[in-house]
Amino acid sequence: MSFSEWDRQCMTLALDEARRAAIRGEVPVGAVLTRDQHVLANSGNAQIELHDPTAHAEIRVLRDAAVREGNYRLPGTTLYVSLEPCTMCCGALIHARVTTLIFGTREPRSGAVISAAQTLDNPLLNHRVQWREGLEETEAAALLRAFFKARR
Repeated sequence: MSFSEWDRQCMTLALDEARRAAIRGEVPVGAVLTRDQHVLANSGNAQIELHDPTAHAEIRVLRDAAVREGNYRLPGTTLYVSLEPCTMCCGALIHARVTTLIFGTREPRSGAVISAAQTLDNPLLNHRVQWREGLEETEAAALLRAFFKARR
């Protein structure tokens, strides 16, 4: 599966956000939301910092972009995220009408795209998010491994 240079730039930005999250003691996950090769929002995990269980990187960029756009629907957008989204984040992508998801590495325990569930492929849903995986997979996985190794 091939990715464009723009895709690579966006995932690099998401990985930068993941690194910043790790520095703050958060699980290193970063996300970037784009439309037409413009970055609408970028952020990292902040559940601990914000005392908010919903402050996943994906939710934070959707919230920021929705406020900037003046609409909770975000059609025509692509979300780049370093880690496979969970069920909550997949639900938010569907409700926001995100067009495409590109993620770095799988989350075997709670990934809801392909690992633990296939939320985005449910034929009963009224919106389908197209998705691809594996962009900068090695680096995304290494960030997570290093973070959790340091915590043990």
